[in-house]
Amino acid sequence: MPSDLRPELDPNHHSAPLLGHNHKRDEGSPGRPVISRRSTFHERDPESQARFETKRRYTYAAVFLALSLVSFTVQTETAVYIQHELKWEKPYCMLYMTHGSWIVLWPVQLLLLRLQKWSTPWPAFWRRHVQLLRQTALMVQHQTLHPTVRQSQHSPVPYMIKMTSFVTCALTVAGGSWYVAVNLTTASDLTAIYNCSAFFAYAFSIPLLHERVRVSKVLAVAVAILGVFVVAYGDKSPAKHGSKSGGGAGGDKAPPSHEASDRALGNLVIGVGSVLYGFYEVLYKKLACPPDGCSPGRGMVFANTFGSMIGAFTVCVLWIPLPILHYLGWEEFGLPRGEQAWMMAISVLANATFSGSFLILISLTSPVLSSVAALLTIFIVAIVDQLLPPPLNSPLTPAAIVGGLLIIAAFGLLSWATYWEMDEERRKEIAEGDRGSESGSASGSGEE
Repeated sequence: MPSDLRPELDPNHHSAPLLGHNHKRDEGSPGRPVISRRSTFHERDPESQARFETKRRYTYAAVFLALSLVSFTVQTETAVYIQHELKWEKPYCMLYMTHGSWIVLWPVQLLLLRLQKWSTPWPAFWRRHVQLLRQTALMVQHQTLHPTVRQSQHSPVPYMIKMTSFVTCALTVAGGSWYVAVNLTTASDLTAIYNCSAFFAYAFSIPLLHERVRVSKVLAVAVAILGVFVVAYGDKSPAKHGSKSGGGAGGDKAPPSHEASDRALGNLVIGVGSVLYGFYEVLYKKLACPPDGCSPGRGMVFANTFGSMIGAFTVCVLWIPLPILHYLGWEEFGLPRGEQAWMMAISVLANATFSGSFLILISLTSPVLSSVAALLTIFIVAIVDQLLPPPLNSPLTPAAIVGGLLIIAAFGLLSWATYWEMDEERRKEIAEGDRGSESGSASGSGEE
């Protein structure tokens, strides 16, 4: 070791050299000592540490899964009521209002964080919040938990603006296809084909996210889609189904199948939309989520922030088609009034809640698990329809029960497979980190 880099050592002070316990640093990273996990007071072996981290991540995911299911059920019921009972059918305007409402995710999150840190002075709180977002954005941009000094010197804002534009456009096209197809094909076809996005999410995850092909996951996705087909085609009246972009279809008030104006074209459009929605979910995971190993809290904060960026882009840019559609006579612009306005407000806020929770769920787990989890709402909506007062209620049919049980079984199998896969990867990362720590310690001792 060169003499100008050797620390001054007190001959009476016998301790291990500081550099002996450092992990390997990225090139250009600041030279600060990193404390190994082995030096913590409560020492954990890699396996127990991995299990603890995985359980913590899944606990957060379970909370937001429950929130997403409740909010998506509310959005589905209100959307179907608005379109079938209140006759407010303006697809693009509903899409614009729904996606634009995501802009509230970050302010609401900031308020909740502020209430938790109320004793912290506002300047210090704001500075830490901005710093956390900037550091996480750098992780997302460079797909590393430890960006180098050179990488940190450049602002991540241009990258995030570009990715927001890209992801929002993919989302809008995927969501818009649902509204285009809803009047062309039957509600049953719409439900069955649209929810095949779970399969396409898995298909895109393999090349883009380097996810392994596992028999258990393939089987789970296949069983889930089978359950959707049973629900969609097992009854005379199509089951209610909600679009992730705010719309709703099906139910006793749905138009009869023979009124589908162009079933083949509608099925083609919603088929393309199903592919695009699976692609959007994987695209969001790859381009806008921090890499594996990031803390769940940091991932949740950034997911809501990115959701607000999608909402801001929608509000500022995607209003442009509204006057064009009005001028061409394809969709006359008009705001909901009276009961329509109240129900629309509930539906939009419910979708914003679902979308924020769904983005967090993808960030914490995977697009495949999140997409299959959304299918659970088909069965939940059927149960809610059974409990609603007349004339809004609908009986719970055998097809809905069988299809719902298949979806639940598929989700359980996929959750189990994903949990053990995450646990295995976490154990491997921690074991590699500990081996790096030991090798760094050994090299440091040799230099001494």
